[in-house]
Amino acid sequence: MEIINKIIDNVNKVIVGKAEEVKLVLTALLSGGHVLIEDVPGVGKTSLVKALAKSISADFKRIQFTPDLLPSDVIGVSIYNPEKGVFEFKQGPIMSQILLADEINRTSPKTQSSLLEAMEERQITVDGNTYHLPRPFMVIATQNPIEYDGTYRLPEAQLDRFMIRISLGYPDVKHEINMLKMFEVLDPLEDLKSVVSIREILKMQDEVKSVYVDDNILIYIIDIVNKTRNSDMVLLGASPRAALNLMKAAQAKAFIEGRTYVLPDDVKYLCVPVLSHRIILKNEMRFNKVDEKSVIKDILNTVKVPVVRKYA
Repeated sequence: MEIINKIIDNVNKVIVGKAEEVKLVLTALLSGGHVLIEDVPGVGKTSLVKALAKSISADFKRIQFTPDLLPSDVIGVSIYNPEKGVFEFKQGPIMSQILLADEINRTSPKTQSSLLEAMEERQITVDGNTYHLPRPFMVIATQNPIEYDGTYRLPEAQLDRFMIRISLGYPDVKHEINMLKMFEVLDPLEDLKSVVSIREILKMQDEVKSVYVDDNILIYIIDIVNKTRNSDMVLLGASPRAALNLMKAAQAKAFIEGRTYVLPDDVKYLCVPVLSHRIILKNEMRFNKVDEKSVIKDILNTVKVPVVRKYA
């Protein structure tokens, strides 16, 4: 779609050579999901989020997750106003359309969990009062590999809230040279302009929901998810939320490619980014240096791909 290409091209003015990763982030945005970007420092995770927020005219806030960060620093706090004699809610940075949770695994699990209600229900509760978050609302969290000093493993409940996990990786030589040339004089992020409005994003989110999903593809999704639960290599399989996220992401991918129906290839393409962070492998698999991505790919090879002859 032309409007999608405009967003990708605009983000590519800052992030070089990562069109597929940008498309996955847009897939999550259009399907109402959240994204976890896991990679080493300095590969452009934060720049990607800032470029996306600018491109779609979104209200953007950033939280630098540190060991001393408190839940109230994220969601806000009620402060007593002596002049009025009442408590007033001072909203935290979570009250934004795109929230960058930078280095989320450098803070404690207690503070990480402050995002759970917001990510699932698009609301927060403070002192018994409920506050609805703006639309669209999207959390894009970055994390460093767990092997790095000062990191905490994200709890399973937190990981399951992220629709997609991606890794940017180092650019190849050609793209790294282009990046150096881009930043030689000015930071292109400073001059980046929006190319679509929030109203257009909300409209596309509604249109994604109407993308047709054949019953055979629904069965295909369930078969894949069930395989993760019954695999001899997996200790904890994917949840029903994972199946729902896989379907929604497939709808968004089809929409981005200009189709009104989901293909089995959409599901296959998204299985690794949607499912790999939601499963826990048995210890012996890790000892044998088997990772989640390879397990998901092996499962895909064992599940029969449906033949869908008719689309709505």
